[in-house]
Amino acid sequence: MINHHRSVKVLRRGDLARLTGCNLETIRYYENIGVMPEPPRSSKNYRVYDDRHVARLRFIMRARELGFTLDEVRDLLALVDGGAQTCGEVQGLANSHLASIRAKIDDLKRIERVLSSTVAQCTGDDVPECPVIDALTEVT
Repeated sequence: MINHHRSVKVLRRGDLARLTGCNLETIRYYENIGVMPEPPRSSKNYRVYDDRHVARLRFIMRARELGFTLDEVRDLLALVDGGAQTCGEVQGLANSHLASIRAKIDDLKRIERVLSSTVAQCTGDDVPECPVIDALTEVT
């Protein structure tokens, strides 16, 4: 027989922050924008968090570490919260995000090539002429 009653450790926001490494203000922000649920209150009106909040916050933080925007995190959470997410739906969101990441990498590589070429033209001498400044003020 499975025990459906788990012991729930009661945490305050500071405990949640320490357990996850998330800033207190960030936790407040996530609550305000609705990606973290508003926690219940104790009889003394303290916010009360539990292991479900810890798991959700870790999910959000990991998604953010992987570069997902808050809107994308919200979409992922909507699938998870609905309880009927399919791997295909999640894959669709992840593929879209991956395409965005690859586009950013391509942009960064282009920027690196241009900047590297421009910096290579610098003499480094104590003169007012500077190819980097010229490139930045150039009208295209």
